[in-house]
Amino acid sequence: MNVQVCINGFPPFVYRVLLVWQNKEVTEAIQKVAAAYDCKIVEGVLSHQLKQFVIDGNKVVLSVSSPDTRVDDAEFEENEVYAIDIVTSSGDGKPKLLDERQTTIYKRAVDKNYHLKMKASRFIFSEISQKFPIMPFTARALEEKRARLGLVECVNHDLLQPYPVLHEKPGDFVAHIKFTVLLMPNGSDRITSHSLQELQPTKTINDDPEIKAWLALGTKTKKKGGGKKKKGKKGDKHEDTAEAEAEPMDTTSNGAASQE
Repeated sequence: MNVQVCINGFPPFVYRVLLVWQNKEVTEAIQKVAAAYDCKIVEGVLSHQLKQFVIDGNKVVLSVSSPDTRVDDAEFEENEVYAIDIVTSSGDGKPKLLDERQTTIYKRAVDKNYHLKMKASRFIFSEISQKFPIMPFTARALEEKRARLGLVECVNHDLLQPYPVLHEKPGDFVAHIKFTVLLMPNGSDRITSHSLQELQPTKTINDDPEIKAWLALGTKTKKKGGGKKKKGKKGDKHEDTAEAEAEPMDTTSNGAASQE
């Protein structure tokens, strides 16, 4: 059950460090937490910046570095939104595509163009462009008889981005978590959450001083005082101060954070 305990531990520290670190530093920290639980991060899973009608923005956080997947270095800024997506595995973290026919989710690649040869492909692509021009969709939402033929040519010519079903080795366990973080001027907000299952782990992160330091970081900064400045007497000095108020972080025996 370490994969589930591990995945429960990511939200408390990830949304605390986004405004402090660069994307490559977040990647290294994710791998360190996974290693503390003797888990592997699944390759190829990306966390993207979100914008209006865009779920895969240019700023990206890799869950794990690999030769096959590279992203540009990026700094996080205020008023940005990110979808943090992490998958852990008790195996080697390198799942395989076993059957392409299991893929049922696709997304239109708006930057690609190609003149499709098959009539069924043109019909399906026209339907996709009208109904699902931006967001992912399921093949079940399309006209069934033509979809099977038409989707293949669309995918082969990169007009559609498939979301494949990947498999770890038999006997390996996989856990997945995804949540949204707002980077606001007064700190970070996690706006999606779920209740975490109570588990008894065989590994903890309580003894790692570096990880404990990450969990102690504040999520909010707040200016104290306010209102109009009072006119001081001659010779008095007045300074405006802004202090960071760290929200208390409760930790359970399994090293995961309690829900806020």
